[in-house]
Amino acid sequence: MQPDQFNIRHLAAMVAVVEQGSVSLAARTVNLTQPAVTQGIAKLEAQIGVPLFARGPGGMTPLEAALRLKPRIEVALRLIGSNRVTAAQMRALVALARAGSYAAAAAATGIAEPSLHRAVGDLGLAVGSRLVDRRGRGVALTKAGVALAQRLRLAQAELRQGLEDIAELRGEAGGRVLVGAMPWSRARLLPDAIARFRAIMPQVDISVYEGAYAELVGPLRDGEIDMMIGALRDPALASDLMQRPLLEDRPTIFARRGHPLASGWDADALRLYPWILPPEGTPLRRLWQAMFADLGGALPAVPIECGSVMTIRQLLVGGDYLTLLSYDQLALEVEAGLLADIGPAPGAISRTIGLSTRAAWRPTRLQRAFIEAVEAAAREMSS
Repeated sequence: MQPDQFNIRHLAAMVAVVEQGSVSLAARTVNLTQPAVTQGIAKLEAQIGVPLFARGPGGMTPLEAALRLKPRIEVALRLIGSNRVTAAQMRALVALARAGSYAAAAAATGIAEPSLHRAVGDLGLAVGSRLVDRRGRGVALTKAGVALAQRLRLAQAELRQGLEDIAELRGEAGGRVLVGAMPWSRARLLPDAIARFRAIMPQVDISVYEGAYAELVGPLRDGEIDMMIGALRDPALASDLMQRPLLEDRPTIFARRGHPLASGWDADALRLYPWILPPEGTPLRRLWQAMFADLGGALPAVPIECGSVMTIRQLLVGGDYLTLLSYDQLALEVEAGLLADIGPAPGAISRTIGLSTRAAWRPTRLQRAFIEAVEAAAREMSS
């Protein structure tokens, strides 16, 4: 089952029954009839495959499944914002936001374009906001539409984690952890963590989404990935995220084998050659700037801005460029004799590597276990 297949009013009814202890009181709370609440609870139980309540003369007693689901449903309902919203409407707006057009959303979901148009239009009426503007032959989400789409993605993520909690309660093996991997983490930390995790939980799948910070922070905020691993940013710029430091990384300077500086260099020599670096504003670029600020003098030329380690490697092999990276990122190339580690960055130059999650995120047991594997791998690297 997918999280966007729930009936939103049935979810609200379940929360109300847990809080009120009876169908009749819950029905008044959510403005449904008692039969509708009873049928809604029965449908939810059929969907998730476990009973939610024990029925008795004194009312409805919530079971473990209901107690696990309730806090996640409450968060999802707050994000959705209205019991008038339907799962089909949620699915339509999220698909439109992701695809950028009704045609692309229809192709991605298999839902006919007229149905998507109607669902998004009805959703706008339900929440009292215009969600889409026409732009020539295309469409664009309004500010309200963008904000609602983000909240709906987070609601779906919360419900997905609720389903994983229930699957664990049923004793089912499986699940999936969604990890955003910035360039530094892909060389050693993340592979080591995955190996550790899979050794104890081989039934759980791992999805790794590669990208730079700017490419991953949006999906993290929207609930499309669970966590992100890489160089941490200024906390003031990520107040809605929780950043967990793992280790300190001290970058080193790389060049091709046989580079003129491979046998030794000083500050002036470092300025004689072109550099390949990630874009302005990234932690590594700021470290490079701080390195030369300590050394004094002008910054050397940076004719190539690039965050791809694979591309940087090929450029280094074929020219007299220099770069600044973690040793682990190019260790295989150094050991193979393609590149040379010509020395650690001079001065107190280091960056904090860590794990970022949403501030209000409540991980499942599987997600907590993966975080523990990441922390264990980081401790081993630090030692």
